[in-house]
Amino acid sequence: MAQPIPLQVPPRDPARELRARLDRIPEEHGEAILVACDVLQELHNRGVLEIVRGALAASDDILERVVDNAKTPEAVRPFATLSSGGRFLGSIEPDWFKGIFQAIPEGIAQATTDRDKPVSIFGLLRRLLSNSPTIRFHGSQVIVLPSVLSSRQSSTCSECR
Repeated sequence: MAQPIPLQVPPRDPARELRARLDRIPEEHGEAILVACDVLQELHNRGVLEIVRGALAASDDILERVVDNAKTPEAVRPFATLSSGGRFLGSIEPDWFKGIFQAIPEGIAQATTDRDKPVSIFGLLRRLLSNSPTIRFHGSQVIVLPSVLSSRQSSTCSECR
């Protein structure tokens, strides 16, 4: 019959294992330790460590002030405005935005080329008296729309016709 093999496990000494690991650190990580020491020294020279130490010491007070300020109506109002603005923009048809965004570069190009032409009274009267979609009457005011914008809107927005 076979005899059992005696197994004797030496007792574990965590302190000795830790010392052995610490003894190997300079060999394995020496360059990284030197770089970390240089970074710490620069942080100390510039006063960053003092700021961090002060922030840690006053962290409860800072957090309390931030929470108190976040509860005020002035802090809540911008988020409510953004939320309602997002709902408003979400209700607009994307095709309408597409027409506007495509018209912007064309309008800028037209405005820069038309800038050199002098504006005449007869030219304004001609546009005013024509059935141009770029001129709208609103009460006693005359509104002149860029022609590129009105043509884009009429071609892309079926509700606007």
